[in-house]
Amino acid sequence: MTEAFIYDAIRTPRGKGKPGGALYEVRPLELLGALLVGLKERYQLDTSLVEDLLLGCVTPIGDQGYNVGKAALLYADWSDRVPALQLNRYCASGLETVNLCAAKVQAGLGRLFLAGGLESMSRVRMGSDGGALLTDPELISRVPYLPQGVAADLIAT
Repeated sequence: MTEAFIYDAIRTPRGKGKPGGALYEVRPLELLGALLVGLKERYQLDTSLVEDLLLGCVTPIGDQGYNVGKAALLYADWSDRVPALQLNRYCASGLETVNLCAAKVQAGLGRLFLAGGLESMSRVRMGSDGGALLTDPELISRVPYLPQGVAADLIAT
């Protein structure tokens, strides 16, 4: 089995997740795009060598919708041959993309992948995408579901 390695870890600036926060005026596309430009410049990267971008995003609507990963690749002037997959595994979305990229390398499905997560909570409110687990009274009454954020708080306290 081929070994998988994490080559680098970079992140965007952080700010308060609320309207008027330090990064409120910066669109998620711009945040991720700046990171991709920085990565390309740091390694003089031929972006066509990248097999895929896997991006975790809990609330893929509005500024973060319609596969913001692919949009950011194009915004950052990466090769248009690089695809992007966006997934929602709630709080573990970014970590899940790292695991999936490692599994793809180990399975021989490619050699160079990008993994990460994006969430602009000052621009896209948590839970604003709705969905049955938040809005369907019948399902909510039948299924004992505890949102991950609440569960994490219970574990921490």
